[in-house]
Amino acid sequence: MVRPHLPLNALRAFEAAARHLSFTRAAIELCVTQAAVSHQVKLLEDRIGVTLFRRLPRGLMITEEGLAMLPILQESFDRMAGVMERFEGGQMREVLTVGAVGTFAIGWLLPRLEDFSERHPFVDLRLSTNNNRVDIAAEGLDYSIRFGNGAWHDIDAEPLFETPLSVLCVPWIASNLSTPEDVVHQRLLRSYRVDEWPGWFEQAGVAAPPIRGPVFDSSVLMVEAALQGFGVALAPPLMFSRQIAAGHLEQPFSTTVSRGRYWLTRLKSRSVTPAMRAFQLWLLERASETGPA
Repeated sequence: MVRPHLPLNALRAFEAAARHLSFTRAAIELCVTQAAVSHQVKLLEDRIGVTLFRRLPRGLMITEEGLAMLPILQESFDRMAGVMERFEGGQMREVLTVGAVGTFAIGWLLPRLEDFSERHPFVDLRLSTNNNRVDIAAEGLDYSIRFGNGAWHDIDAEPLFETPLSVLCVPWIASNLSTPEDVVHQRLLRSYRVDEWPGWFEQAGVAAPPIRGPVFDSSVLMVEAALQGFGVALAPPLMFSRQIAAGHLEQPFSTTVSRGRYWLTRLKSRSVTPAMRAFQLWLLERASETGPA
């Protein structure tokens, strides 16, 4: 297909003038004269046979024809800029979009991302968080790291590691917890998984009380409430090791309960790109250092 010659200078001049509604400010952005911008816009108007601006005593008013053209040009220039950025430093960069459970992203992935970036500088990572409810296709994700049993429809899932749950609380509350029975009298912070606290009490050999504490959609939010002394959380110590090491949190009992593991997931229909392969191999390697899959 032979494409007609595109007057890129004229199109760029129009796009800048339309954003600023001023030839003068567009000229400053493009590092040319005001007359040059006006001339390029006039050439474009003559080329396509429509008026793009109404010239006013103080500035410009864009016409309906100009409004119809503007968003298409802006998207095109943004996409071209994105392609150019991928070649920054003389090496093509590949975008990789990853969604992750917030607890995993903050507690495990972020402290290790520098290692990934150093090993794979060609990967342009885009990271987002979720509360384990994610639609990989709708969100355009290459990978999603989620917690569960690995059984998701049309999803390829690779196990990473388990993160058993245990009681976490601030030191002054921990000082009042001599035995697991003492936990019964505390405010129990919980997730939407209703079997976690009963499971922990069972492992501790204690009859579980009615669980009526506040419900949080992420362990990060729940542990933040615990850090503020609002109650005791049942959360994975592995993901909050920094807070424990700093003395802000304590794990008063060794008793744990496991309700699943983290998984690296992708659509089975998604072809694996070099960036995806690099991330997969790196993640599995670092996960093997954390614990058994």
